[in-house]
Amino acid sequence: MSQNPSPLATTDAERWQAVAARDAALDGAFVYAVASTGVFCRPSCPSRRPKRDKVRFFDDAPAAVAAGFRACRRCRPEEPTGADPERRIVEAVCKAIAEAEETIPTLDALAAATGVSPHHLQRVFTRATGLSPRRYAEARRRERFTAGLRQGVPVTAALYDAGYGSSSRLYEKSNAHLGMTPASYAKGGAGATIAFSLASSPLGRLLVAATDRGVCAVCLGDADDALEAELRRDFPAAAIHRDDGALRTHLAAVLDHLAGRLARLDLPLDVRATAFQWQVWRALAAIPRGETRTYGAIAADLGRPAAARAVGRACGLNPVALVVPCHRAVGGDGTLTGYRWGIERKRRLLDLEKTKKA
Repeated sequence: MSQNPSPLATTDAERWQAVAARDAALDGAFVYAVASTGVFCRPSCPSRRPKRDKVRFFDDAPAAVAAGFRACRRCRPEEPTGADPERRIVEAVCKAIAEAEETIPTLDALAAATGVSPHHLQRVFTRATGLSPRRYAEARRRERFTAGLRQGVPVTAALYDAGYGSSSRLYEKSNAHLGMTPASYAKGGAGATIAFSLASSPLGRLLVAATDRGVCAVCLGDADDALEAELRRDFPAAAIHRDDGALRTHLAAVLDHLAGRLARLDLPLDVRATAFQWQVWRALAAIPRGETRTYGAIAADLGRPAAARAVGRACGLNPVALVVPCHRAVGGDGTLTGYRWGIERKRRLLDLEKTKKA
């Protein structure tokens, strides 16, 4: 607990008192250096307190550097006071992953690069992005691979450009995340089989479609023909057929959710998305039933406060209505904006959630 050191902490005694108390209020007023380690820190640094006879004080970071000390990798005393330490960790991890294109850095390597413990890094990064560092890195790799395919790059070249070390590794990962082989994906899903079913719901006609790996589409509309046509547009090269029996369980879960008998849909998914889209969708899934968040608030929670429009685009690209509850995202003033299946359905859906909480 702070012992109320002088606001200016001009004497060494006052500065040591602030260091001993880890007084963040004096970050930026001075730095302290430890002779035995050669490192200098800000007063609030969480590292173990050194012995007093090993400590020297400097007015600022440049003075400590000039004396031959190096900046602490935990508290980053050379950075402006007030910088968000957790955001710094997330940005450093993203940068390290982006620079290691041919490999996925281990958690220990990322921790060493950021100067924090692996456990702390994992917790901070997952809380900020909704993904573990490894899952984020894998999503970035898939983005590079699928971007190459969309540009017409041959599968083998796209494979190695994305950082996959072998074709077997690529097929193992793509089967888990794409639900089809890379070659099939490059051809618009050729060879994939999709079953779908239709039913009436409080929001009109409901279509649920799935591959053998999970649900790939949940759509709302007015007419069966239009819903089926939309599904075929989204998967132009897949083999698509209606199978009410195969989709009975998934369809019942969606209807139970709409009726308020099932608080949260936890269906297996087979959808394609970028790392950022997955982050947004996970954030949407965390919003309690019957509540809303603004696009800006969601972006801020993801550590990207300027990305409100990108959040909106991620909502618009959501192919699985209700499973990913993008209807819970609203405009900055609370108004209902853009919904793939119509604003009126968005309004009715939110009304249903408020009146039928499970």
